[in-house]
Amino acid sequence: MDRITRKELKTDKFVTEVSETVEFFAAHRREILRYGAIALAVLVILAAGNWYRRHRHAQRQEALNQALAIYNAPVGQTGNPFLPGYPSEEEKNKAALKAFTELATRHPRSPEGLIATYYLGTMAADRGDLAEAERRLKQVAEARQAHYASLAKIALSDIYRGQGRLAEAEKLLRSLVEKPTDFVSREHATILLAQLIKDNRPEEARKLLEPLRTERSVVSRHSLTVLGEIPPK
Repeated sequence: MDRITRKELKTDKFVTEVSETVEFFAAHRREILRYGAIALAVLVILAAGNWYRRHRHAQRQEALNQALAIYNAPVGQTGNPFLPGYPSEEEKNKAALKAFTELATRHPRSPEGLIATYYLGTMAADRGDLAEAERRLKQVAEARQAHYASLAKIALSDIYRGQGRLAEAEKLLRSLVEKPTDFVSREHATILLAQLIKDNRPEEARKLLEPLRTERSVVSRHSLTVLGEIPPK
């Protein structure tokens, strides 16, 4: 576009438009300043909200790190002041249970809260409280966070398998085969599914595993292991 000349700037149209703009601002100065102040206030609130969310996220991360540090802490004297141990496994589990419960209760739908709930489920399973384990793991499995849900489905399928609830375990594993995640690959879910059905439906299990024999080494090794457990034809 050609540069606008001074002569063109002096046209009646331009002068009229500028005059109307000035008059409008003069007539509505209070409204414009008021709404401008409101817009500025909204921006400040949004900025404060972003800071607050980051702050809360950092707090949740710290709480999760502390809970995991307790969960992974050694039992007995370590001789390291930066890595204190617990006098017994019971005392360590009690402290970990408290830390995970507080995080899961305060932030149940956050990623950190779901991770805490997952650990509460696996800890319940370890101590034989399968009803509590199922309740906790279902909370994670039904969450919208697909990555954490997939881990919970694996743990749940293992519980169902131990209880003889094979149809429920199979349903969970097939859902992961259809929709894998970064945490649970399609190959991993397929191997677990084949392992679940190998005794009752050996041919189907073999069909699931055969394509995985030539996959990357870990997948191939695990698929061959399960293939070796399938009853001969």
